[in-house]
Amino acid sequence: MTRRERIGLTGGIASGKSAAAEVLAGLGAVIVDADLLAREVVQLGTPGLAEVVRRFGAGVLTADGALDRPALGRLVFGDERARRDLETIIHPRVRALAAERERAAPEGAVVVHVIPLLVETGQQDRFDTVVVVDVDPATQLRRLRGRDGSDEAAARARIAAQASREERLAAADVVWRNDGDRDALRQQVEAWWSSRGRRPLPK
Repeated sequence: MTRRERIGLTGGIASGKSAAAEVLAGLGAVIVDADLLAREVVQLGTPGLAEVVRRFGAGVLTADGALDRPALGRLVFGDERARRDLETIIHPRVRALAAERERAAPEGAVVVHVIPLLVETGQQDRFDTVVVVDVDPATQLRRLRGRDGSDEAAARARIAAQASREERLAAADVVWRNDGDRDALRQQVEAWWSSRGRRPLPK
C-alpha cells in the first residue's frame, strides 16, 4: 500500500490559499478545504446546526431555518468565550469529516488540507509538510478590503484576530509568496509539485 502524502496549506485571510489550492487540484492533488467543511457541518438539519442554535439562540437562523452567518459572526467576533464555544462545536466535526474525505482519497495521493487556522489550532505536527501562502501586510489589507468591501479598521481587526505573519512563517516547511499575480503563484506551486517527483495531470 502506497502511503498518502499529507500537506497542510495555510495563510492569513486574503493571502491566496484558495488560488493555490485550485492550482494543486489541477495538478492532481486531493483538496480537503476546512472552510467548505465548516459550512457543511452546519447545514440545515445537521446536528451541528442544532448545537449552534442551542448555544447562541434562534437569532442566528434565517427565516428558512438556515444558519445566518453574518448574525453569528456579529455574536462571536470580539467575544473570546463565544468564539471558543463555536470552535468547540465546529472544529471536531470538521476534523472528523476531513479524516473521512482523506480516507476516501486514492492510495499514494497528495492530500492537501486547506486550514486557515492551522497555526492557531496547533496542527503543525499533523502533516508531512506545512505550506504557508505568504503576502506582505499592505497587499493583504488591500485585497481584503477589495474582496469584502470592509473599511480599514474592520479589515485590520480581522487580520489581527488571526496568528501573526511571523507565527505562520515559523511553522512553515514551504513558503509561497503571493504578492504578485496569479501566474506568479501558479509557477511556485508547479515548481514545488515537480520538485517532489510529481507529474501534472494530462490536459
